Amino acid sequence: MLAVVYLAIAVRVWRTAVERLDHPPARAADAALILGNRAYLRGEPNPCLTGRVDAGLALAKAGRVRMLVLSGGVDREDGRIEAEVMEHHARQSGYAGPLLLEPRSSSTRENLSMSWPVLEAAGVRRVIIVSEPYHLWRAERLAHASGFDRAFDVQYAAAPTSCWREWGMIFKGALREPLAIINNAANGYLL
Repeated sequence: MLAVVYLAIAVRVWRTAVERLDHPPARAADAALILGNRAYLRGEPNPCLTGRVDAGLALAKAGRVRMLVLSGGVDREDGRIEAEVMEHHARQSGYAGPLLLEPRSSSTRENLSMSWPVLEAAGVRRVIIVSEPYHLWRAERLAHASGFDRAFDVQYAAAPTSCWREWGMIFKGALREPLAIINNAANGYLL
C-alpha cells in the first residue's frame, strides 16, 4: 500500500514539474522568492542552489520581478548559510538590483513562513516562488496550507537547473520528494 501511495505521489510530482517547466509565470511580480537548498556540493556551490538563483536572475533580467528574496539558513552539512551563498552567486553573476535575505529557515515550510514578514516589510504583494521543478508541488501545497498564497498573489517558476537535467539528481530529487511530502502530510503541514 505504501509503495502505491509513494508511486502515486511521484507521478503527480513529475507531472507538475513538467507542467511548470512548460508554463512559466504569466504575470510580472514584485519579487522572486528563491527557496534554499544544500549550499555546497563536492566543495563548490551546489548547482541545484545556484540554478535556482539563475532562474530568479532570468526573471529579473526579463523585467518579470523587481527584486530577489533569498531564503535559506545554515546548511547542516557544511555550516554555510544558504541565503548568503545565493547572494554571493547573484552578485558574482552581475545582479546589482535589490536583494533581501531570509537566513534562518531550514525547511520549505520555514522558507515560506520566515520569508513572509520579509516580503511584507518590503511591500511585496505579488511573488514568484522559484525552486526545482520536482519541488514545486510540495511548495505550492505548503503555501496554500499556511495561507501564504492568500497573503500574496503567488506564481511558481521551475528552475531548469543542471540538477534537473542530470539523471542522478533527477532521481535523487524525485525519489526524496515523495518522502518529504509524506513526512509533511504526517506532521499536518499540508492540511
